[in-house]
Amino acid sequence: MDFDFPNPVKIVQRTARDFARQAVAPLVKGMEENGRFPKPLIKQMAEVGLLGLVTPRKYGGSELGFLARTVAIQEISKVSAAVGLSLQVHHMQSAALVDWGSKEQKEKYLPRLCRGEFLGTCAITEPTGGSDLLGMASAAKPAQGGYSLTGSKCFITNAHLGGAPLVVVKTGEGSRGLSAFIIDRGTPGFSVGREERKLGLWGANTGELFFKNCRIPEANLVGDEGEGMKVALKTIGEAGRPGMAAIALGIVEASLEEAVKFSKGRTLYGKPISNLQAIQWGLADILMDFETAKLLCYRASWLKDKGRDCATHMTMAKVYATEAAVRASRRALEIHGGCGTMMEYPVQRLFRDAMVCVSAGGTTEIGKIVMSRAVLS
Repeated sequence: MDFDFPNPVKIVQRTARDFARQAVAPLVKGMEENGRFPKPLIKQMAEVGLLGLVTPRKYGGSELGFLARTVAIQEISKVSAAVGLSLQVHHMQSAALVDWGSKEQKEKYLPRLCRGEFLGTCAITEPTGGSDLLGMASAAKPAQGGYSLTGSKCFITNAHLGGAPLVVVKTGEGSRGLSAFIIDRGTPGFSVGREERKLGLWGANTGELFFKNCRIPEANLVGDEGEGMKVALKTIGEAGRPGMAAIALGIVEASLEEAVKFSKGRTLYGKPISNLQAIQWGLADILMDFETAKLLCYRASWLKDKGRDCATHMTMAKVYATEAAVRASRRALEIHGGCGTMMEYPVQRLFRDAMVCVSAGGTTEIGKIVMSRAVLS
């Protein structure tokens, strides 16, 4: 077995690492203070190729695949999980269009997504919840030349930064009663609501979308009518979950680095606290979580790139990595002692960010249902 990355993936990893340190790191303090995503980053991410990693070359992407995407999001999230979240959701819309979009839709939207004209957005969750797709209330009815959509979406990442979100709504009943649409910003009846304040991931834009008799041309239907469930499940399962796993992996790695750095620099009883066995055991726990999560994340993405069945592996990676991020960031915070509760230390941010990651892209409980079904089948 060869655990080395191919050269193109290594290049993406170095590029993302350098970009995170040079372009993202100086902005973290501002994002923590004002909670806003720095819009100039969108074009900058496009310039270094981060926006088009899963997009075919003929539409302006690099077509480097999901393993490259995972390591890129990991490197960005080590510095800012908020920016990592914005990037991973951008890739979700790109992946959905690659899988389900018409030729005209791909030609119209994918180059714009790669150029950073706006960030990608996928709108599925409603106030009734995100896991119960069939329970959503937003609905589109046939209208002259297309559809008329009424309803709302909540907790939507990049809500205020997206130019043409992918939206899944009801067009009928049952599992064939959902359909996916692209809705251009500025369409009459489409509006953006408030920007949410979250426990963590400050700087990642999250908001509401509203639709009131919003007219959508038939050309904006993604896939066939009634395929919205398939679009949603594949996009969440094979793009959203590995994206969240990669963010969590970055948080685990950052937690390890911060814990090691602090334990070597903090002196107690005349010696660095890294000499204490209790601290050493804590570091060992974080290291094991990091290495285990890394293997799960990389393997799931490798399977996706090989065109093999990967949905269960993506779910395992997401569940394990996000739970590991909570454990690792909490342990790192505890190693910092009282300093860990001070806002100037990054570990408190890592812990808050990790807590938000657990429910995003499907809760741990939903993930266990998915995995148990795979085992029982």
